[in-house]
Amino acid sequence: MPYLKSLPEDASMLDVYRLDLELARPILRYQQQLLRGPSPLSVAQRELIGAYVSTLNACRFCFGLHALVARRFGVEETLIEQLVQKGPAGAVDDNFAAILTFAGKLTREPAKITASDARKVHAAGWDDTALFHTVLITGFFNFFNRLTDGLGLEFDEQMHQRAAAGLHEIGYEGRL
Repeated sequence: MPYLKSLPEDASMLDVYRLDLELARPILRYQQQLLRGPSPLSVAQRELIGAYVSTLNACRFCFGLHALVARRFGVEETLIEQLVQKGPAGAVDDNFAAILTFAGKLTREPAKITASDARKVHAAGWDDTALFHTVLITGFFNFFNRLTDGLGLEFDEQMHQRAAAGLHEIGYEGRL
């Protein structure tokens, strides 16, 4: 049950956004650009980064939703399960594992990120834009994990299936 009395028991992020549309609109525009705009990372990869960061943070709400969205963009359910169980090296190719490993370290130990970590991403064939987008996505999902957990939002399979369909079809900004 959400911690804000003004939210319904089955609150979604759309309910949270409606609390203050002036704050919500720029967040949605940013989210749309970051997760659907031009990037060396595919939409599926960006959603998978979000799901991975969310699982590291034990944020069931965000992991559940973004794993579903990643699946709608072609990520196999077994890959998501392997990522959760084995980590990047056991789940994805070495090039994308470098991205996920960086995102994982930035999530778990942000003060320990070094130039060596960035060099590993570059050595895997990614450019500065991919690294920059990885940092932005990782930071954004860490923020959202704290937002949803801090507000007491709970995972609901049916609600998340509907939300994943909407995010797949129209993206983030068009949902409000």
